[in-house]
Amino acid sequence: PPGTVIKSPMVGTFYLSANPDSAPFVKVGDQIGADSTVCIIEAMKVFNELPAECSGKIVAVLAENGASVEFGQPLFRVE
Repeated sequence: PPGTVIKSPMVGTFYLSANPDSAPFVKVGDQIGADSTVCIIEAMKVFNELPAECSGKIVAVLAENGASVEFGQPLFRVE
């Protein structure tokens, strides 16, 4: 399919928001820029904000909030 896939740069836990009470960084339909934070990956108690590094519209969130993700696992699809 066309578009770009934002992949996990590390093994860790995937979070869509900064904390359980805050809104997700992005959701399907959102326009993002290269410097937009799309999620947090927690690895060894370090919370790493993940920049999109591309621009476009989020068309799919491919990982579950709070799920463990692998290096290179697709997290978002952007068109």
